[in-house]
Amino acid sequence: MCDLTAGRLEPCKSNVGGIDKIYFVNFGDLGTVTQAATDEITDLTGTFSAFEYEVKSSATNLEEAPNSSRDNGTTFFTQTINITLKNKTKEMNNQLKLMAYGRPHVVIWDRNGKAWLAGLERGCEVTGGSVVTGGAMGDLYGYTLVLTGEEKLPANLIDGATAADPFAGMTSATVTIVQGA
Repeated sequence: MCDLTAGRLEPCKSNVGGIDKIYFVNFGDLGTVTQAATDEITDLTGTFSAFEYEVKSSATNLEEAPNSSRDNGTTFFTQTINITLKNKTKEMNNQLKLMAYGRPHVVIWDRNGKAWLAGLERGCEVTGGSVVTGGAMGDLYGYTLVLTGEEKLPANLIDGATAADPFAGMTSATVTIVQGA
């Protein structure tokens, strides 16, 4: 069915842009995913670790682009996550390698108190970025990463998420949040 089901009023100007945290979950570890008719994730059954990355950069964001072809009769959404991580370390170099080899699910905790899951069905791939030392004294010494996912739906809202635990509403999942040092 492709008929519209709702209109939209002009919303209040009460939102802000930006991301505070990003969580990486190894691909396939979410278990069975339960979704409401609105595509919101209401439960997970997996036992997994979610690796928390604090991000404090205006260059860190989630962009989603709908891709539709009249000729082919297809629609999908490209989810692009741009991340800036300060401070180059040997530990992060190793994590970057593992991230690039894998295709993690990515949870984005935005500054409006919402958690969005990108790469639900197919994961997100590291498709670009750089590891930089900078040239001038004020330049970035760290990492820029681009992760891309292609999914049937836009990133899914996670029901019951809290700032302390984006999986708080997932009563059937056993989640360990692994924070950085």
